[in-house]
Amino acid sequence: MSPRLLPRISLSSHTILRPLRLQRRTLIAAPSPNDGPLLTRRSDRALPEIPSSRKLWLRTLPIFLSIITLSTLAIFNYQKASSSIVNATLYALRTSEVGKRELGEQVYFRDKFPWIWGEMNQLHGRIDISFGVKGTKGRGVMRFKSVRKTRMGFFETHEWSLEMEDGRKLQLLDETRDDPFKHTALQAQS
Repeated sequence: MSPRLLPRISLSSHTILRPLRLQRRTLIAAPSPNDGPLLTRRSDRALPEIPSSRKLWLRTLPIFLSIITLSTLAIFNYQKASSSIVNATLYALRTSEVGKRELGEQVYFRDKFPWIWGEMNQLHGRIDISFGVKGTKGRGVMRFKSVRKTRMGFFETHEWSLEMEDGRKLQLLDETRDDPFKHTALQAQS
């Protein structure tokens, strides 16, 4: 077997002093959208132009902010709708004589996704809410207002009413009877 012959490199003085020749390739432009599929890719091609993202931000920022705002409102409303105060007032409406007479049986929220209007601030002792209700006989808006005057005191109910769709406003809080919320979860939280 003969030894493998390698090319001989001569390191003479004229080879070292001479600048090295680099192989130059021409730059190829980036493909345009209508050029078809890119079958070969060279690493030394020109980079594509990056579109300005400022216009994109200006267009999408209002959409993003509106989605965040709507999500925040929906989360806070869900917290109100699932609170013990709303459950206690809805239960008291179901068991009240006026509620049964005007709304009928199966009293529940009027809408599939109920919206609880008003303030529910248990920390500072202010509850003033209203929401739509319906039963088998009718529909209306129930309003509940209760205030805690002292820090360790009980909530006092100031208004508990039902406004029917025909405009009649019925007072559910009977002055001759005891407060229906006295022994509910509403009092247990204070």
